[in-house]
Amino acid sequence: MSKRGGFRPQAQNPTTAALQAKFKEGLALHQQGKLADAERIYEEVLQRQPNHFDALHLLGVIARQTGRPERAVELIRKAIGLNAKVAAAHSNLGNALKNLKRLEEALASYDRAIALKPDFAEAHCDRGNALMELKRPEDALASYDRAIALKPDYAEAYYNRSIALTDLKRLEAALASYDRAIALKPDYAEAHNNRGNALKNLRRLEEALASYDRAIALKPDYAEAHNNRGNALKDLKRPEEALASYDKAIELKPDYAEEHNNRGNALMELKRPEEALASYDRAIALKPGFAEARCNRGNALMELKRPEEALSSYDRAIALKPDFAEARCNRGNALMELKRPEEALSSYDRAIALKPDFAEAHCNRGNALKDLKRPEEALASYDSAIALKPDYAEAHWNQSLCMLLMGRFEQGLRQYEWRKKLDEPLGLRSYPQPLWLGEENITDKILFVYWEQGLGDTIQFCRYVKLVEARGAKVIMSVQQPLRGLLKQISPTIQIIGPNEAPTDFDYHCPLLSLPLALGTTLETIPAERQYIKADEELRSVWSVRLPPRTKPRIGLVWSGGTVYKSDHNRSTELKTFLPILSTDADWICLQKEVKQKDLAVLRQVSGITYFGDDVGDFSNTAALLDLMDLVITTDTNIPHLAGAMGKPVWILLSYNPDWRWLLDRNDSPWYRSARLFRQQQIGNWVGVIDQVKSELRSAIVSS
Repeated sequence: MSKRGGFRPQAQNPTTAALQAKFKEGLALHQQGKLADAERIYEEVLQRQPNHFDALHLLGVIARQTGRPERAVELIRKAIGLNAKVAAAHSNLGNALKNLKRLEEALASYDRAIALKPDFAEAHCDRGNALMELKRPEDALASYDRAIALKPDYAEAYYNRSIALTDLKRLEAALASYDRAIALKPDYAEAHNNRGNALKNLRRLEEALASYDRAIALKPDYAEAHNNRGNALKDLKRPEEALASYDKAIELKPDYAEEHNNRGNALMELKRPEEALASYDRAIALKPGFAEARCNRGNALMELKRPEEALSSYDRAIALKPDFAEARCNRGNALMELKRPEEALSSYDRAIALKPDFAEAHCNRGNALKDLKRPEEALASYDSAIALKPDYAEAHWNQSLCMLLMGRFEQGLRQYEWRKKLDEPLGLRSYPQPLWLGEENITDKILFVYWEQGLGDTIQFCRYVKLVEARGAKVIMSVQQPLRGLLKQISPTIQIIGPNEAPTDFDYHCPLLSLPLALGTTLETIPAERQYIKADEELRSVWSVRLPPRTKPRIGLVWSGGTVYKSDHNRSTELKTFLPILSTDADWICLQKEVKQKDLAVLRQVSGITYFGDDVGDFSNTAALLDLMDLVITTDTNIPHLAGAMGKPVWILLSYNPDWRWLLDRNDSPWYRSARLFRQQQIGNWVGVIDQVKSELRSAIVSS
């Protein structure tokens, strides 16, 4: 924005010609930017003539220019007391008052200047600046337009006009105004920078980047332009380059909190949350009231699996900025991670009240309702999110999971295809051959089926490849390496290849978890063959000699899954939770390879649990060991899928709101005939589940 309204010294009657010459010397120095020298001379003039209007006025202007607005107001008002008809003095008084955030008084001074001199373009422009600070962009725009009408080559007025248009969400008009400012003043670095902002808001990111580059070429030490360049690069998914731009901005202006915050955002994109956290902390140290940095700090803490600390950061952001809808939404996410969905729901509701078109909050609200076993309400929230943002893959995906949990397979499986459009897609591979989803006749065709998601998913859904083969297709299936040997038994005519392989020739392709959709699966038509995977007899013999002699029932035990699965904390528990079910009436065999450090300590202290660790190797060995069990008791990991596929009795301990495949409120599974389900009755409460298992186990052992 323009810095001042201009000044025009008024004719005086100096007592001597020497005094007038002295004043002109000061004026010349002032116009050359030598403010300290000019100030000294104006003060000399005032010592000899205390009522010298121009010296008082210009001394006030220098006071404002050197960051002393209170002194500026005092001096310029004194000058106006000597001559109230000088428009420039009223305009400069307005500038000083604006610096002091006394905006209404500043506006009155500009109005007085304009009343004295209606064609005073600078005063009209400065009036617009005050109106912008008063959040009156429409009125500001009118002032800028008047300044331009009076002075068509007024580049600064065009620049300020663009800012008002941006505030009014008229981005194309703002861009045209920046272009006009630059045409009038090609070396106007600030206009090139803000032009980049307009282009970025219009999602014309490459053009925005070019504008920032031009601003930097004109003004290499322009920290804000380097910062904005980083923002454009981040949006262009070039986080490494964005980080370099933020680092340059910080080098130029180390105390610029916004740069440290944005640097943190780039580090988050680069999956470096520890470093991001340090950047957010630096931003907050520089600017303790920086609500956005505190919110982003919470996001980094969430990535670091520190939800309690994240919650505290979000709360601080909200305390600083109560209408911060994004922080309230993120606060809900932290509460969800802490298994407090009722409180999360309240946070999402508050975020939506503040920002009704907040699609992400509607989607997350649906997740909270699903966790609270209020699925119909959850579906309505997902519908709201999708209505606001029709291509919102996350909402479609979560809605599909809710439908599938409710047993609505026909709708849910169609919606489940949205997983391929997530930020981190599932089941998405690109081949020249067409995707098969059941519509084309595949008799005598080669269908390439490939794994996706977890090992348990592959075990559960590999049953479908035999159904596809029954339609006359030749099937080639890619699976994860640990399953490759085990799944070769599915059919002698189905070719099993490695996880990163693809056949050289095929007609159609399909991700494994799209086969239920392709084959028209409903809740009633789930293929539930009692046993479709068998243990290798030789491996079974090898493992048999490593187990204790069979004098009592053998029970396989699994309490936690792999830590790679991001929601493992929802399905898993700790070994100490399982201790009440252990008894001397059974031999307990740990079937999981990966044991967390805290569980390993308990495992060493507890007698009666046999643990083989890495000796188990791949899933062919796991299947052989599992086949020697009389019963498997497990949480929702890959082991229940293997036990179910082998037809072994398996008791599955489930969280309050389990994965969709276990459905709601039933103790059996349509996927596995040998499975029995034990469900939490309160969120996060494993005690009740363990008590039920203990009671049932006592009866089972007695009856055996």
